[in-house]
Amino acid sequence: MTSAPANPKSSPTAFASGPVQTISVDAMGGDKGPAPVVAGIARFLKRNPQAHVLLHGDEAELAPLVAKRKIGDNVTIRHAEGVVTMTDKPAQVMRHGKGTSMWSAIEAVRGGEASVCVSCGNTGALMAVSMMRLRKAEGVNRPAIACLWPSRNPGGFNIMLDVGADIRADQDDLLTFALMGASYARNGLGLDRPRVGLLNVGTEEHKGRAELKLAHDMIADAAPKGEFDYVGFVEGGDIPSAKVDVIVTDGFTGNVALKTGEGTANIIGDLLKEAFKKTPLSRIAALLAYTSLQRLKKRIDPRRVNGGVFLGLNGTVVKSHGSADATGVGSAVYLAWRLAQSGFSDRLAARIAQANAALEDDPTEAAQ
Repeated sequence: MTSAPANPKSSPTAFASGPVQTISVDAMGGDKGPAPVVAGIARFLKRNPQAHVLLHGDEAELAPLVAKRKIGDNVTIRHAEGVVTMTDKPAQVMRHGKGTSMWSAIEAVRGGEASVCVSCGNTGALMAVSMMRLRKAEGVNRPAIACLWPSRNPGGFNIMLDVGADIRADQDDLLTFALMGASYARNGLGLDRPRVGLLNVGTEEHKGRAELKLAHDMIADAAPKGEFDYVGFVEGGDIPSAKVDVIVTDGFTGNVALKTGEGTANIIGDLLKEAFKKTPLSRIAALLAYTSLQRLKKRIDPRRVNGGVFLGLNGTVVKSHGSADATGVGSAVYLAWRLAQSGFSDRLAARIAQANAALEDDPTEAAQ
């Protein structure tokens, strides 16, 4: 592994939009190779030329792609020969993955060279290496993956967590998820006082598993100190609604909901295409509705919200979809840059520490 040259643009020089941030990107882990990753970075840098990217992967393969996009002034290549594939087991990567682009990208955050890491690679391996190298933040038992979900809210999205970091979560974990989700909404979506809901099989207080009922009371008690509004239990139909900004659940339920939503969106798109191609009149209708359909497509385009954020670590990691194209990668890098600009990792750690201190000072709350 070669060392990156000194990067003058990674110093905290002030710009109108804030200090320069370096984003560490794993170029090699995606399904489509490094080409869409570099193209996505180029799209991001075109709109944010003050940023810098530390790009990890095979230098012989990356250098021509970077030169072709003419982004060499904003990109430093960190050579890494190994690649974590989608079929690699997390345990295998933890034992033998030190020379991979994924490991190198995370290590840059651990060493303070970059503010946040972005990877299109194997989710399980990325979480395992992130937990091993960055470690869990103080007060966090289980990290969570947070995703953005299209919604009726003015900003267009809600946050849901956990969507797959761990299939389990007890009441203490769900409380931590609520605090982390509220902090993400505050720094990622610009919501001063986000509304948090706990996903359940009904909105009545007597419904749900025992840990959900305990978490319901704990989150309600923590809301004033956490500076968020707790709306109580929410159901599956509320996930895309304007009723809530943050949906808290365990990783098993969240991942099933996420994959169900993606599959439903895909079939609706396919059925619309079939319907508009069925007859000559329907083809004319499609032409007349073209502008409206394009607006709808843009609104629900998953590439615009590409990027699950690993919360609860000593550093921020953004997981891009493995098959993301340039638009999707650009969105993930932009999300990472926005979180870095806000100082999200430090703010999140401070929020969790504050909440834990409050619970320790109040034995009544801690016992609930």
